[in-house]
Amino acid sequence: MPEFSETVELESSPEAPKSSSFDGILPAHSAAVYREFQTGRVIVRDVWDNNRSELRANPLYNLLYNHLSHFRTFYEHLGSELVFNETGAFFFLKESSDDESEEHDENAFRVQVVLLLIGRYFARSGRDLEYLGRADAGLNGQDLSALAADEEYQDILRAARFEKGMTEALDYLEKRNLLFRAGADRCFLSSAGLYFLNELVREYEQG
Repeated sequence: MPEFSETVELESSPEAPKSSSFDGILPAHSAAVYREFQTGRVIVRDVWDNNRSELRANPLYNLLYNHLSHFRTFYEHLGSELVFNETGAFFFLKESSDDESEEHDENAFRVQVVLLLIGRYFARSGRDLEYLGRADAGLNGQDLSALAADEEYQDILRAARFEKGMTEALDYLEKRNLLFRAGADRCFLSSAGLYFLNELVREYEQG
């Protein structure tokens, strides 16, 4: 069994491979991906461009997709698992440990509360939930006002520690790339947000 120092010498010998998966990826790009995950965001395929008022391809998603093996190994060494959700077209990190942190559990719970309230309101209005994921549909100004004025919803949000109500709750989703604002009075779910909502509905129907 070689000593650690001997292993280093062998690996740095002229016969050892000199290239790695890191060579094709700029450090600035890896750092940008890391910052997104560190702030609790998912990385979705398409992001909202406020200047053009349209969805555009997310270069960080493309970077992960094109170098998936590299980034999976990289985050595995950092104690996390890089998960690619093909259905919702997004990436997210989860702890490799079976015991998820209390903070993670709380964040997941708060996201679920907001998504369920939005889905419940939207379904009660007679609209298909899939329209929540369309930039030309989603929630309009009238919907946002109705959500903010509903006392039952406000009580539920306060129980989930959204003291400022629906506005704070929507900001919470937006910061995680689960929701986009398409103007002052319109917002819609990202592909990831819609996926999680559909999963919650499916679990509710099966339960």
